[in-house]
Amino acid sequence: MSVRELLYLHPPGVCDPLVTRIRDAGWEVSEANVAGQAREIIDRGNIQVGLALIDETPRAQQELLDLWPVSGHMQWVAMLGSDALQSSRVSQLITEYFHDYHTLPADLDRLLFSLGHAWGMASMTRTIQDHQQVRFSQYEMVGASPVMQELFRAIRKVAGVDAPVLITGESGVGKELAALAVHERSPRAQGRFVAVNCGALPANLIQSELFGYEKGAFTGAAARKIGLIEAAAGGTIFLDEIGDLSLDLQINLLRFLQERTIERVGGTEKIAVDVRIIAATHVNLEKAVSDGSFREDLYYRLHVLNLQVPPLRDRTGDVELLARFFFDKFSKDHRPQVKGFGLRAVQAMNEHAWPGNVRELINRVRRAMVMSEKRMISAEDLGLLTTAAHSSRILTLDQARAQAEKSAIQSCLQRSRENITRAAHDLGVSRVTLYRLMEKHAITIS
Repeated sequence: MSVRELLYLHPPGVCDPLVTRIRDAGWEVSEANVAGQAREIIDRGNIQVGLALIDETPRAQQELLDLWPVSGHMQWVAMLGSDALQSSRVSQLITEYFHDYHTLPADLDRLLFSLGHAWGMASMTRTIQDHQQVRFSQYEMVGASPVMQELFRAIRKVAGVDAPVLITGESGVGKELAALAVHERSPRAQGRFVAVNCGALPANLIQSELFGYEKGAFTGAAARKIGLIEAAAGGTIFLDEIGDLSLDLQINLLRFLQERTIERVGGTEKIAVDVRIIAATHVNLEKAVSDGSFREDLYYRLHVLNLQVPPLRDRTGDVELLARFFFDKFSKDHRPQVKGFGLRAVQAMNEHAWPGNVRELINRVRRAMVMSEKRMISAEDLGLLTTAAHSSRILTLDQARAQAEKSAIQSCLQRSRENITRAAHDLGVSRVTLYRLMEKHAITIS
């Protein structure tokens, strides 16, 4: 069993016999009487639970607030006199920042139960964070769904072949991340990765940006400029929204793919460039070819290898995983008291169709992190409506427990890629128990 470490923060001069009793119950307790001392203990230790004896002075409370940004995933429990709850400032502090509170004199049994629950919640939070960091830190491509696992396998195969790649998918699904993943796993990983949004560059500048120009090539060309393709020599150039290229530029790009040489604008010298091209588009290039807006020979030159990035609505179980990943990634953006997503927020995210895909999810999560005034982000903070939020039906405690139990099992099975042994270990139950729970909640695996 892991050692349960506790930070007890109390005003100077307090000698609380309760500490001895907490230690006797198996806790390793570190004491601090100022925020600076507490910060040092947090930085050097493995503290997951904090117990704070609330001092009602504004200065002491502000020091406590200053401690929150460094306490990370820690869960805090407060102890205070019953009179202190009459203060609106103290009540707000408790509701926004603390997992639980106890009035003095503290009931030891109830306090130990509360501390144990806080430790369990902090441990689960850390487990999720560690799992995501180990599995998804590369390229920030987050996903445990079957379609994303298939994409990850395809990326590994494509990366080792030095041929053009065409990445297709809706806007906002993460096509550039897929391209970067291919580059980072390829033999060209030590070279540059240059990304170009063909749809964002003015038509009269795309050619000079891609191929460069010589001094005096046009008015304002005071010096030679190296183009983006040449700048990516030895590495990879990513041409996003390739379908927006004009037909004359498509001819120049086709010539480069055939000859592996470029000519700068205003120049006559052919320059050999060793670079891999990865292109992406959200439009149907086959239809564009039939319409005459995209060259058929260029299409087949680019479409040697293909990656299809799935829309978020097809990534079963990934929405919550992504939301928590970006919550951690942008943790500096949110108020310290915001700890995560409420149950209704998670339900609303799972019910939403996500027409803007991952880009929309990022925007909604970042906005909610800034605007939320509560401990847990709500569906309203995300700008999402949930059927349950407008329903008159209220879940009983047993129903809520069953719902949470089913959700936890499904999430664990997705993270373990349906490995029953690993999922049972992560859930802290036996394989027999997990099978029984799966049958109870009608959960099946492929």
